[in-house]
Amino acid sequence: MLTKRDLLRSAALAAITVTAAKSVPANAQAKAEWPNIIEAKNIAEEGFIYGLPIVMNYAVMYEFAVDTKNSQFKAPFNQIKNLPYVATYKDTAIVTPNSDTPYSILWLDLRAEPMVVSVPAVEKTRYYTVQLIDGNAFNYGYIGTRATGSEAGDYMVVGPNWQGATPPGIKKVFASSTQFSFAAIRTQLFNPEDMPNVVKVQAGYKAQPLSAYLKQPAPPAAPAIDFPKVDAELVKKNFFEYLDFALQFAPAGPEERTIREKLARIGVGAGKTFDFKDLPLTHKLEVGLGMKDGEEKVVKYLAEGSKNINGWKVGSLFGDRLFYSGDWLKRAAAAKGGIYGNDAAEAVYPLTKTLADGEVLDGSKKNYTLTFPAGQSPPVNAFWSVTMYDGKTQLLIENPLNRYLINSPMLPNMKKNADGSLTLYIQNKSPGADKESNWLPAPNGEIYLVMRLYWPKTEAPSILPPGNGTWQPPAIVAAQ
Repeated sequence: MLTKRDLLRSAALAAITVTAAKSVPANAQAKAEWPNIIEAKNIAEEGFIYGLPIVMNYAVMYEFAVDTKNSQFKAPFNQIKNLPYVATYKDTAIVTPNSDTPYSILWLDLRAEPMVVSVPAVEKTRYYTVQLIDGNAFNYGYIGTRATGSEAGDYMVVGPNWQGATPPGIKKVFASSTQFSFAAIRTQLFNPEDMPNVVKVQAGYKAQPLSAYLKQPAPPAAPAIDFPKVDAELVKKNFFEYLDFALQFAPAGPEERTIREKLARIGVGAGKTFDFKDLPLTHKLEVGLGMKDGEEKVVKYLAEGSKNINGWKVGSLFGDRLFYSGDWLKRAAAAKGGIYGNDAAEAVYPLTKTLADGEVLDGSKKNYTLTFPAGQSPPVNAFWSVTMYDGKTQLLIENPLNRYLINSPMLPNMKKNADGSLTLYIQNKSPGADKESNWLPAPNGEIYLVMRLYWPKTEAPSILPPGNGTWQPPAIVAAQ
């Protein structure tokens, strides 16, 4: 039975076939290297799923480290930008931004030589982490309280082609699978008055080329790059052209060879014999449909790929190359859900847009509560939080309290119930002065909530392993 979509496709193909014949020379149309239109559609679907995190990462890198006129620009490559504040509704480059910890941003260009990242001694009560993420969206290493301790140290980050020796004084070497990489540095903030102390810690973070660390002459600089401008609209129109650009800095791993070969068939990546833009219009239509199907699969996986516990999606979508082992759909869902999330050992992210019965959370229609029973708050070695986002954009929302989350450091100023439990009021309007300390302002529309458990405990009760732990997030309840 033909669906409405099939009929529309047939009509569109018929409509543009004449145009395609006129705009593409006959000999070009007959090129043997072009896949047929169904094959092009299937490759586009797979390629979109594979490439989504790579293109998303490129877009963030462009805004943070390339486009100096962009409102989101932080610093050039290989320079740390310490942010003496937490994310607000004005931060739009990354979906579901963390507003718990001030960030220090470091984008690494590893083409010419490795970089040495140095951290200061940090008091043991203050959690911090340096998360190393490459252009494939693999978390390839950690420095910090959990991973390496609170002592000062020097660590070397190398690109995919580095074969040099490890110099004395380097505690550990981390290998990126791509030539450009991101170091996301989080430093715990206890309260607003604690910011000067965070700034002191941030001042101790350092990045320098290996040659500078060794006090040796620098090697020749890497060639200059003409980075293509990118924004949300351009990604929609030119997705595979951005993927094509990014892949030149990402040598294929063993598990990538098959998808890379397929992408070359539609003019993307190494081994291609023509450019993607040279595909006939008929093929481009099928590519667009393939991308749409790929996106639908990503959205479905994000909704169904984690365990549903009291309405919360609990799972582990982030990790290194071995963690994904070629499961590109899991990697794409992770990026769409909130790119640059941590491994489960570092943080677990229960998330929800619904009540336990599946009803969509909507601040324009209802008020909600979330209650942690006495003694059953999220079990962590560091701290936990619940952050509010707009359900459609997944960005923080402007609100009268400038409060984007409630976290465990805020507990001393919050009110507990008579039985020792803690109730959060999740609603668009204030619940009243007597409850405002526990108010998490919601948008006047769909709601997206993300819980963050930093350095989750491994002993019971624990959220680990994600989805099967002995601790479970409580259900959100609609106020009567």
